[in-house]
Amino acid sequence: MNHPARTGSGPQENAKWLSPESHAAVLEVTARLKDQPGALLPILHGVQEALGYVPEGAVPLIARELNLSRADVHGVVSFYHFFRTRPSGKRIVYLCRAESCQSMGAAALETHVKQRLGIDFHETTDDGAITLEPVYCLGNCACSPAMLVDEELHGRVTPERFDAWLKTAREAS
Repeated sequence: MNHPARTGSGPQENAKWLSPESHAAVLEVTARLKDQPGALLPILHGVQEALGYVPEGAVPLIARELNLSRADVHGVVSFYHFFRTRPSGKRIVYLCRAESCQSMGAAALETHVKQRLGIDFHETTDDGAITLEPVYCLGNCACSPAMLVDEELHGRVTPERFDAWLKTAREAS
C-alpha cells in the first residue's frame, strides 16, 4: 500500500506515518518511561492509552528510543492481544473466554454477540461505535459468563442481557 507521506524506507521515514500530534505523544511517553526496567510494556501501554492504539509508525520511534530492533517492538505488540494496531470503537466490549465462562454458556453468548454486532473479535462495527475483543479471564468466575465494557464489569451475561445493554448503549450515543 502506498502511503502519501512515505518517501523512503528507513526507520525515520516510518515515523512520518504519524501525525505530528501522535509523533509527539509517542516521544513524550517514551521519554517519560524509557528509563524504567523493562520499559517496553509500560511504553506500549502508555502509547495505547494516549492514542487509543499502537500505530505502525510508532514502532520505529519506540525501537529507536529504547535501542531495540523494530522486530523486537513489533513482536511484543503482536504477541499480546491487549495491544491494538488500529483505532478502536468508542466502546470496547471484552468477552471472557476462560473455562468458567465457557462452562456457563460463553460460546453461545459469543455467537450471539458477534451476530448482533455483525463483527468478529478484533473488529469494529461499521459505525465505529463498538470494538469486540476476547479476554481470557476477567476474574468474575462466580458470575459467569462475564463481559467487560470499557471498565464496567458485567456478570451472568445472557444474550437477552447483552441485547438490553446494546440497546441502552446505542440510545446513549
